[in-house]
Formats: sequence, structure tokens, C-alpha cells
Amino acid sequence: MSPKPEVVVLHRIYAPTLAELEARYTVHKLWLAADRAALLREIAPRVRVAVTPGHLGCDAATMVALPKLELIACYGSPRATLDFAAAQARGITCTYTPDQISEAVADLALGLIIDVMRGITAGDRFVRAGLWENELARPGHEVRGKTCGIVGLGRIGQFVATRVQAFGMAVHYYGPRRKDVPFTYFETMEGLAREADVLVVCCPLTPETRGSVDARVIAALGPEGFLVNVARGAVVDEAALTQALRDRRIAGAGLDVFWDEPRVPQVYREFDNVVMAPHIGTNTIEVRIERGHKVLANVEAHFAGRPVPHPVQALKPGRGD
Repeated sequence: MSPKPEVVVLHRIYAPTLAELEARYTVHKLWLAADRAALLREIAPRVRVAVTPGHLGCDAATMVALPKLELIACYGSPRATLDFAAAQARGITCTYTPDQISEAVADLALGLIIDVMRGITAGDRFVRAGLWENELARPGHEVRGKTCGIVGLGRIGQFVATRVQAFGMAVHYYGPRRKDVPFTYFETMEGLAREADVLVVCCPLTPETRGSVDARVIAALGPEGFLVNVARGAVVDEAALTQALRDRRIAGAGLDVFWDEPRVPQVYREFDNVVMAPHIGTNTIEVRIERGHKVLANVEAHFAGRPVPHPVQALKPGRGD
């Protein structure tokens, strides 16, 4: 009986997918190694496939340390986290797991809007602390009749628009170009923020968008405005947002992403008008299962000598989950 092919998993992935990999192959878990460099040296002569989550990818140094590497199978969609040029130069095939995450992220955006505006999470803490017996909870803000400003009207932004319209909100948007949609277009993000009751950030993180939700945009949103970010933490100027929260120059924020995940500023934890989620926009059972099947299909095809079903052709700006 021939030995199982060997695979290195660079970072933790969805547990059932990892278990299925272990059932089919000899799996080395790099993130658990006390000495990662030593493990790479030990497995280098035998490992042809590396599996990694898209948001963490694989750098050129790891490729150099694995000279027999033929395939990098990403669980999710890689972006700058994968050194695609280095992989191409070494003849390494890269794969990903195309999936429909846009609606899942839009669902979370809607949940954050409702939560931070109505004070659901704050109300939960109020009840758990036993305060309801002696005082009344603070009133929230209705969603109906308000204006939602969307930064980045791509697939996620358009699904957000559909959802908030169902709740009776008007939709305005800002992006690099006007689109053929029945919403009001703003040529500046600051202008959009000035008209919005809640500003939802959906755009990809690029050099142009990094820090673009800055102090001026937050000031334009004003003390009655809410900010929701389901894009990337670095799109929002975190220092400007935290200062606005301290000064009560913004009504509240719903955040799924942060600059230095999983570390978040202490100020976010101090205010009841901030709702936080641990980057769960795509974290659904359905998405995880779909990605797992596609990772396994890519690895299986490679070891069988067949064309991989989901090759990476080029990196694009975006979430990279």
C-alpha cells in the first residue's frame, strides 16, 4: 500500500475540511509547530501541496522553503496575502474556492444596522445586568424612513440596498463611478455621509480606499449618524472613529472588521452604542461547507493529474476571505 500524499496546512481552516484532508492525506499543521522553520525543513522533500485560508495566503519565503511545492490551495479567495507573482515564477498552481458570499455579508450589514440603531445588543446587556427591574432601557432609533448611504455599490452593496429598501430606507451611494441604478449618486463620500442616517462601508480595500472614511467623512455623518463597516477595518480611519465616539460626535457604530484583528481598541468595548462582530461576514455553515468541498476538489484533482477546477488567474482587490 503506497503512503498517502503529504499536505501542509499553513493556518487553521474549517475543522470538518481539515478532518477530511486528514482522512485522505498525511497532513502537517504548520500553525501548531513549535519551530515552524524546522518543520518546513523536515517536510520539504515530500510536500507538493499547501492549503491555506485566503485571508492569510502564502508568502514567497514559504514557497522557497518548500521546493517541491506544486499547488497552493486557498480556502476562500486570496488577495495580496498570496504572493501570486512568486508562485507563477516557481510554476506553482494556485486555486481558490469561488462562492456566493455577497448575500451573507449583506445580511450581516443589515443586522448591524438594526442592532446599532435599535440598541438590541445594548438591550441584551441591560437585561443581563439586572437593570430592567429598576429602570427603563434607552430608546433606539427607527430604521424605517431613514437614509442609508452605501460606500461601494458592488455586489455586496447592491444586496445591502435591496435589504434596507425592504425596511423602508432610502438608498444613496458613492463609488468610483455612477451606475445604472435607481439610487442617488454622490460624487464625494463626504457629501454622501452628510445626507445619510447610516453609512455602510462595502468597498474593497485598495490603496485608494485605505483610510478613506476619515475624520471629515465622520464629521459629515454627524452626531445623529451611524457607521457600519463590513468591508475591511483599514478603510475606516480608526483613530478618527474612536475619537468621534469618545466625543459623542457620532451616534454609534456597527463593526465586523478592524485594523488589527483580533485586537480591537478598548474604547469600542466601553460604549453601548458600538456593536462588534468577530469578522463573521462570510462565517456561515453554508459558505464553510461549500469552500471545503472546493478545496478538496482542487487538491484531489492535482494529485490525480487532472486540471484543477478552480485555478487563480489573477489577484483582484477585495475581501480576500
